[in-house]
Amino acid sequence: MAKKDYEREGLTVHWESAICQHSEVCWRSLPLVFRPKERPWIDVQGASVERIMATVDACPSRALSYTRHDDHPQDPTPAGVSIHPETDGPLHVEGPVRIVDAQGEVVREGERFALCRCGHSGNKPFCDGSHEVHGFRS
Repeated sequence: MAKKDYEREGLTVHWESAICQHSEVCWRSLPLVFRPKERPWIDVQGASVERIMATVDACPSRALSYTRHDDHPQDPTPAGVSIHPETDGPLHVEGPVRIVDAQGEVVREGERFALCRCGHSGNKPFCDGSHEVHGFRS
């Protein structure tokens, strides 16, 4: 599935379902904006730009991101790469990252990913939340 954009004055929220970990951080943090049972599931009019950005910044897989449309600069790309395992969950990779497949083809480039470490994801190398269903423990 391609990236979908949800626009409002001052902000566009981007959602890329192919890398969504389904951590539920977004809708648990801001249910007036992120409503998984409704279509469209993102209502960017449901809260302030600042609250939406804070919630999107907490997305562990970076399936949610945003572009500002004001004079405020975008956040800089981190200089290095860091990898943090989530207890009983994925590896969170942050920094300028290029993921390549076995043939050397670029799968994805970005600044934050949640990568599967349980082996059950249906969207490898990305986490899709399958660790929860399969009871993965680290």
